[in-house]
Amino acid sequence: METESPPTTIGADPEAFEAFYRAHLPYVSRYVALRTIDPHTAADLTAEIFCRAISAASTYRRSSGPARAWLTGIARNVVADHARSSAREHAAHGRIVGRRLLDDDATERIVERISAQASGRTLLAHVATLPPGQRDLVELVAVDELSLAAAAKVLGISAGTARVRWHRARRALRQVVGETLPATATSSSAPSSALEATS
Repeated sequence: METESPPTTIGADPEAFEAFYRAHLPYVSRYVALRTIDPHTAADLTAEIFCRAISAASTYRRSSGPARAWLTGIARNVVADHARSSAREHAAHGRIVGRRLLDDDATERIVERISAQASGRTLLAHVATLPPGQRDLVELVAVDELSLAAAAKVLGISAGTARVRWHRARRALRQVVGETLPATATSSSAPSSALEATS
């Protein structure tokens, strides 16, 4: 699936960064829209994810998984950092300045993206009832559309452990939602099936 160059040069090569940004912006925008309902916060988090990717580009190793899995790890950290510091950020001047950078059209597009991810947020609410290891795996596979292997790399676990957690999560979600995730997680079938189960 990943035929692009590794992101190791995006910090020094503007053309490499532009290609990386264009290739991954839809995924990062969707990732963030699933986790916030505020368009200004979504824009800020998206920008921060790519800024951190530039800073960390030289540390990328193919053994860390595909670039998308590596970027997902960065996105998870950015969103977690935001959650921990959101009370302070609400009072920070930087948030006010960030809001001035969005025109009405940009805000409307972000609001549409956030609205389009409502069913994904419903799935995340059900997934939140799972134990942490299962929850993180399901979030990465069913919501963020990573393969089980890529999600295992992001979480730092073996593929076998990922399969066991996936199976247990399916069983638990079947009890909560009445339907389940597909037996085999693939990037093309898992997200839509999982989201349909909560519709």
